[in-house]
Amino acid sequence: MAGRAVTSTAKWAREFLLKRVSSNPIGAIRNSSSVPGASPAPKVPHFSKKGRILTGATIGMAIAGGAYVSTTDEATFCGWLFSATKVVNPLFALLDAEFAHKLAVTAASRGWVPREKRPDPQILGLEVWGRKFSNPIGLAAGFDKNAEATEGLLGLGFGFVEVGSVTPVPQEGNPKPRIFRLPQEGAIINRCGFNSEGIVVVAKRLGAQHGKRMLAETSATSSSPNEEVKPGGKSGPGILGVNLGKNKTSEDAAADYVQGVHNLSQYADYLVINVSSPNTAGLRMLQGRKQLKDLVKKVQAARDEMQWGDEGPPPLLVKIAPDLSRGELEDIAAVALALRLDGLIISNTTVSRPAPVSNNPVAAEAGGLSGKPLFPLSTNMLGEMYTLTRGKIPLIGCGGVSSGEDAYKKIRAGATLVQLYTGFAYGGPALIPQIKEELVSCLERDGFKSIQEAIGADHR
Repeated sequence: MAGRAVTSTAKWAREFLLKRVSSNPIGAIRNSSSVPGASPAPKVPHFSKKGRILTGATIGMAIAGGAYVSTTDEATFCGWLFSATKVVNPLFALLDAEFAHKLAVTAASRGWVPREKRPDPQILGLEVWGRKFSNPIGLAAGFDKNAEATEGLLGLGFGFVEVGSVTPVPQEGNPKPRIFRLPQEGAIINRCGFNSEGIVVVAKRLGAQHGKRMLAETSATSSSPNEEVKPGGKSGPGILGVNLGKNKTSEDAAADYVQGVHNLSQYADYLVINVSSPNTAGLRMLQGRKQLKDLVKKVQAARDEMQWGDEGPPPLLVKIAPDLSRGELEDIAAVALALRLDGLIISNTTVSRPAPVSNNPVAAEAGGLSGKPLFPLSTNMLGEMYTLTRGKIPLIGCGGVSSGEDAYKKIRAGATLVQLYTGFAYGGPALIPQIKEELVSCLERDGFKSIQEAIGADHR
């Protein structure tokens, strides 16, 4: 086993070096992106100082890991790999925010990230919508917009991953720069505007992943008939959500979401209607009572008219904004209950600039704010919605989660599941096992024997 691990590490290092040598420098990528269709002339690779540091640290970690695995067991080595990412992750802060994001997605898609081999504690497992989640911690939409890295991201140990938002027709989104870090506040402002490769490309990727999953299940069943296949969703070891958006120039929002359902729902363990991004003009108007009711009815009808097997159609959720009034929340709750919506995600990014962000010059940038400053606003709203829906609808708590204690507070406020994004961007892969470990401690501290027991505990 040790020999194979070292050989694998060496092979990975060679592949990584070859990719670096054959790729263009960051500056060339940026320059060519401003000229559509332009092909940069071949250049002798030149690594910037930041690039050399990142490359050296990554390869050094790989070589050290190859040596270390020869003297330890798999679980210990797995923990070491996650801890080692704490060294590499801060180096991403030296790069342009959007380029760093693309690099992270590429790393996950190529398998250049740790893979969680340790089983989740039983106390974290739960069943929602008839689907088994090994843990309630998920990755929010926006990180893997085009379903490039679902297998790698699920392999990190997330209980579920949500891809998108996916629009029917490819669109570039808003002009760059459009992502701004506020590291001292643990926050990000973005105005990406549903940049998407479109339904066709995403459907092709998800179809390939779904086929791979089915083949793996068939092989496992035929080779070991008595061996139980690991629980998971349609694309791997965890649950996959698909977040649907509308095109910027579309005049018929419902038609866009219906098209998403028709093309992507067969690959999704759950679907999300995103009507709350602040970066697409007019989108949030769809959260009004009449508009939302009409939209959800059409999308539900499109989903239900399709042919489904024993599992039935994927659950349908709506993602809402944190900037809604009490009256608007009451309207959404009424629609959700009347139409038997399968769930709500609370919440998207905020257009407000709560302290201490308001004192930062970057706060003047237009876009949605995510990260730690969003936590109080989104969690309070989560609690309100839990009360308004009387705990009858599963809620996904999203906004400002960066620790197990944060996740626990969301669950006590009424969340069945929890998502993070900005915390993951700053904390990297090491944050995932840390959150799960801390969440277990919180549950045991307060005498809960399962996640299910803790949901909505603040309202009892």
